Amino acid sequence: MQAARDYTGLICWQKAMTLVEEVYRLTRHFPRDEAHGLRSQVRRAAVSIPSNIAEGQGRDSIPDFLRFLAISRGSAQELQTQILIAQRLNFIEPNQANKAMELSHEVCRLVSALTKSLKNSQKHPRKPLTTDN
Repeated sequence: MQAARDYTGLICWQKAMTLVEEVYRLTRHFPRDEAHGLRSQVRRAAVSIPSNIAEGQGRDSIPDFLRFLAISRGSAQELQTQILIAQRLNFIEPNQANKAMELSHEVCRLVSALTKSLKNSQKHPRKPLTTDN
């Protein structure tokens, strides 16, 4: 598991925050009439990714954390679809879409790795260290 005292220490959360920044830059130049349409949808999906990682890490149990990581991964896939839609509608250039897609895929890989680590920790819990004094 990624050792972290709180969610800000999680690499997947840090990368997801970078993805949010990239998405906001990317959507800044969407057409005006998309302010409450695709632009808003893309931004909400992006913001959902680190938000769910943070909420899950703050829960009291690994199963809760796993559920929120799954939601986060789903939001990343939703975002990927929306980026492709924006590209098809010529709101963004292919190179811009590729950059955001690569970052989104990286976030998904990191979330999946954390998920796997948490599942393994459930199967093989560490025994507490004992001291003989």
